[in-house]
Amino acid sequence: MKNHSRHFVAATCALAAFSPVEMMAQKQPNFVIIVADDMGYGDVGIYGNEYIRTPNIDQMARKGMMFTDFHSNGSVSSPTRCGLLTGRYQQRAGLERVLLVPRNDKDKEVGLPSEEITFAKVMGDNGYRTALIGKWHLGYLQKHHPMNFGFQKFVGFKSGNVDYQSHRNRYGDMDWWDGLEVKDMPGYTTTLLTTLSEDYIKENKDKPFCLYIAHAAPHSPMQGPHEKAIRTEATPEGDKNSDRSNKEIYKDMVEELDWSVGRILETLKKYKLDENTFVVFFSDNGPVINNGGSAGGYKGAKGSPWEGAHRVPGICYMPGTIKEGTTCEQTVMSFDLFPTMLDMADIHYNDSKKKLDGTSLVPLFKGENLAPRLLFWGNGNKTISVRDGKWKLVRYNQKGDITLHLFDLNNDPYEKNNLSKQEPELVERLDKEITHWADSVYSEIPDQFARKVQRTNKK
Repeated sequence: MKNHSRHFVAATCALAAFSPVEMMAQKQPNFVIIVADDMGYGDVGIYGNEYIRTPNIDQMARKGMMFTDFHSNGSVSSPTRCGLLTGRYQQRAGLERVLLVPRNDKDKEVGLPSEEITFAKVMGDNGYRTALIGKWHLGYLQKHHPMNFGFQKFVGFKSGNVDYQSHRNRYGDMDWWDGLEVKDMPGYTTTLLTTLSEDYIKENKDKPFCLYIAHAAPHSPMQGPHEKAIRTEATPEGDKNSDRSNKEIYKDMVEELDWSVGRILETLKKYKLDENTFVVFFSDNGPVINNGGSAGGYKGAKGSPWEGAHRVPGICYMPGTIKEGTTCEQTVMSFDLFPTMLDMADIHYNDSKKKLDGTSLVPLFKGENLAPRLLFWGNGNKTISVRDGKWKLVRYNQKGDITLHLFDLNNDPYEKNNLSKQEPELVERLDKEITHWADSVYSEIPDQFARKVQRTNKK
C-alpha cells in the first residue's frame, strides 16, 4: 500500500495558478457532488489499491486536487449526510446515528429537522437548479422528503441501502422514488443513477445547477452489475446470492462506480461545462472490511472512532480553477463543502440562525493554508474525538468506562501508540475542548430528538 499521509500537519497544498474568483467572474459555476457509500481510503488505485481498477477516479485526482487528510463528518451514513447538507455538525440536528428503516410510528418521526437549512435550499434561492439523484437516508416521513429541503428534483431511495436490481429495502419494500411518488425504474442502481445524472446535466446545461449524486455502491447487499436480485417479495432478507467471494463482488461494485465517475466527467466535457463545474468525490464513511473494503492501513473501519472510519478518499476537480496534479495534506471535513460552494458562487448567506461549522476550501485552491481549527467526531455511543493539528484525542466510552487515547498522527498515522500518559497537560486541554464542544452541539438538539440522543458523559 502506498502511504500518502505521514507528514500532513502544517503542509501547504501545491500552489494553484488560478484564482477561483477570477475564473468564475463571468458565469456562476455548476456543482456536482459525488458521494460513494462505505468506500474506504484504500479502495482507490491512486490511494494505494493495486487490486481494484479505478482509472477514472485516479485521473480525476491527477487532473485535480487529491486530499490525503479528507474526513467524512461521521463514521456512518446518516450523520455524514446531515453534515454535508447543512454545513454543520450533525449533532446540532440530533442526527448522530444511522436511521434504520422504521417498523413503528415512533421511529418514523426521526429525520432531518424541518428547520435545518441545506445547501440545496440556499443554492435554489439563488437561481440554481438543484437535484438529488440517489440515496437520501435522512428520514422517511413526507416532512423528511428531500424536496422539502431545497431539492427541486429527487430520484432515488430513502433508506440506507436497496437491492441493486429490485430496488427493495432490507424488509423487501419497494424503495425507489421519482419525486413524491414511489416509482420503480429498471436497471442496476449504479448504472441507473449515472444515466439519470447524465440526463440531468444535459437538461440543465444552459442553467446553473447543483447536482448531488449519492451512490449506493459499494454498500451491501453484495451485488455486482451481473448479480441477480436478492430482495424480492418472497425473499426480503439476505445480503448475497452469489457463490463468488465478497472481495470479487466488491471489486466489481467499485469498478462500476469508477465507470460512473468517468461518465459524469465525460458528460460535463461533452457539453463544455467541465471548466465551469466544480466536482467533488468522497465517501460517506470508511469501509466494511468483511465486504471487501480497505482502510488503507488505517486503524478501524466503519462505525469506529479511529481514522479508518472517517478518513476517506477526497478529490476536488475543476480544470482551470484547481491546478492539476495537486496533492493537499490539509485536514478537511465533508461539511466544508457547503461554505465552499457559497464562496465559489459568490453567494452571501447569513448563517446567524444556523451557524455553519465548516469553512470554505477556496484558499486551498489558491495554494494557501486554512486557518488552524479544532475538528470533532461524535460516534453516537458517547465516544468523541478531537483533532488539533497533528494531535488526535479520543475519549472512548465503552459501557460507561471512559479511556483517553492520544495520538501524534504525524509520526503515528495508524494510531498504534497511545501517548496520553506522556502528554498529560495536552490530554487535559483537549479533553476540556471535547466537553465544551459537546455542551455546545448537544444543547441545540430539537426537543423531539432530545430523548433519542445519548448525551456525552462528563468527567
